Amino acid sequence: MAKSKIVKAAGAISLATTFSRILGYIKDMILAKYFGATGISDVFFVAFRIPNLLRELFAEGSMSSAVIPVLKESQIKNGQDETQKIVKSLFTFIMIVVGIITILGIIFSPLIVKLIAPGFVENPQKFDLTVLLTRIMFPFLLFISLAALTMGTLNTNNIFFIPALAPCFLNIAIIIFIVGFSSLFFNPIISVAVGVTVGGALQWLVQTPTFYKNGFKFGIAPFHSALKKIAILVIPTTIAMAVNQINIFVSTIIASFLPEGSVTYLYYSMRLIQLPIGIFGVAVGMAVLPTLSQHVAEGKKDIFTKDFTFSLKFLFFLTIPSTLGLMMLKEPIINTLFQRGVFDITATINTAQALLFYSIGIIGTVGSRTITATFYSIQDTKTPVICAATAMLTNVIVSIALMNSMQHKGLALAYSVAATVQFFMLGYFIKRKIPQISFNSIISSFLKSFVAAFISVSIAKLICEINPSLWLHSEKMFLKFIWLACAISVAAFFYLVLCYLLKHEELGYILKKIRRQG
Repeated sequence: MAKSKIVKAAGAISLATTFSRILGYIKDMILAKYFGATGISDVFFVAFRIPNLLRELFAEGSMSSAVIPVLKESQIKNGQDETQKIVKSLFTFIMIVVGIITILGIIFSPLIVKLIAPGFVENPQKFDLTVLLTRIMFPFLLFISLAALTMGTLNTNNIFFIPALAPCFLNIAIIIFIVGFSSLFFNPIISVAVGVTVGGALQWLVQTPTFYKNGFKFGIAPFHSALKKIAILVIPTTIAMAVNQINIFVSTIIASFLPEGSVTYLYYSMRLIQLPIGIFGVAVGMAVLPTLSQHVAEGKKDIFTKDFTFSLKFLFFLTIPSTLGLMMLKEPIINTLFQRGVFDITATINTAQALLFYSIGIIGTVGSRTITATFYSIQDTKTPVICAATAMLTNVIVSIALMNSMQHKGLALAYSVAATVQFFMLGYFIKRKIPQISFNSIISSFLKSFVAAFISVSIAKLICEINPSLWLHSEKMFLKFIWLACAISVAAFFYLVLCYLLKHEELGYILKKIRRQG
């Protein structure tokens, strides 16, 4: 029953996240067409690091991770009325505290830009524009915090689709403002920043009807004792969840000293690895947290262990083929998605190089999310912080060591090394914490997925190489979409067939569920 809940929840989140990612790539295609890989695009992507960090921390991270275990425990032990009081108290706290932080962020934007892109200080025009965009986008913090509270509350009630769909409206807003209103601003890039802030507001508001429909209300309420418990969880949770974005910030700081376009190469390649991370890693992590939290509250240790093992194996079954796909089909993917307008073949090659090295860290990143969620379910937030801090230090050391010899490629590799270190540390500590966990079955499942995926993606690569010149030019976009889609579809077919022949447990579980429903 618990496995079924995890799979259904992960499926709903993955479907909604897929819609959001598709819109995200359409947005990126429009950005690439309008602004290319230029100094102007570098300005936006540096300024966008702030709301992007906040999205990672709040929309996909710390607040929900801290709120869900506490709300789930309150529902089971104290009932719905007491849970409603906690939600109202949280709303009051966010409006006051995060509102003040937002105002301070707008005031001190010049200092923030100096910290995240010190290389821009030497160019006053570039620096001033980055400060302006940062100020425009800072209210995103308040909106995304409210969206995260709403999402965490709905997730506690096992409602996943609407909260996961909400980020679509961020991408829709950005697209509308670029295409429809960019000509109205003295610098067209400002339209993108306005779209980010408007999209953040929409991301919260679209969840509110479902929120009210399930008996919850926003309102002013006094301090609740549960807030102290949430605060104890949320501070280290924020640090742990921040490691991926902190690593990206380190890359941004160093990249600001590299040749022009480096920030943009890293941004687009990072956007591509966010596809499997978002659709699978975030989905499984979000889906497993309420279920494991419930097992802890009910004292069901054996079921807890089984569901953790299943979640990690299911995650790798989904993620490994997409990881190898990004690594082996990097040039056709980037050419098809981005190479048009100002984004030329040089930008494609450099972005593909970054994508290769970023992709190495996908498995570590998604695995870390699920194991981190497991620690949160048992309300242990200190261990993930230790692992996150070690990973961050690793990223800084490797980035500095490789920045001269490998330039932007070295920064992408450093990120992957740090993600892998974090994953292995988390795995070691969760095994010490819960000795009943067996990694033997997880490793066996991983190897089956890897063998099947490698063979399948190799076939897709051969299909793309039938016409190698197709991926060198900006024309024939529709043909490239069809060609790439066919290659990926063939790879997906062979992957499922090979997993079936290898008697892959997770595929067997899915087929069994389909037969029962049929």
